[in-house]
Amino acid sequence: MNDNIYLIPANSKKSMMIFGMFYPFDLILFGTGLAITLILLMVLPLSSLIVSLLAISPGLITGLLVFPLPNYHNTLTVLIDLWEFFTTRQRYVWKGWCVMDELQKNKE
Repeated sequence: MNDNIYLIPANSKKSMMIFGMFYPFDLILFGTGLAITLILLMVLPLSSLIVSLLAISPGLITGLLVFPLPNYHNTLTVLIDLWEFFTTRQRYVWKGWCVMDELQKNKE
């Protein structure tokens, strides 16, 4: 049996996060969005629906960006991954599966 196989728990990095879900940058981003929202709520006259939506939009947008998603850290991470995928050149080398490759690995 191969002794070089390690099993890493899926939640091993959660202990490095705040509340097990957020990095410091996430909380700074969300806090900044909430602060801007509070300032806009105090400064702008909230007589119309458009102005009210404009005032609360920074908090909503940053809240959606730091919202946790399964298999990813949060929405911001998904958007960054999508941007990098579509804007960088992708190079996939297909080697295929071959019995000879597996036999050669077992010899080493």
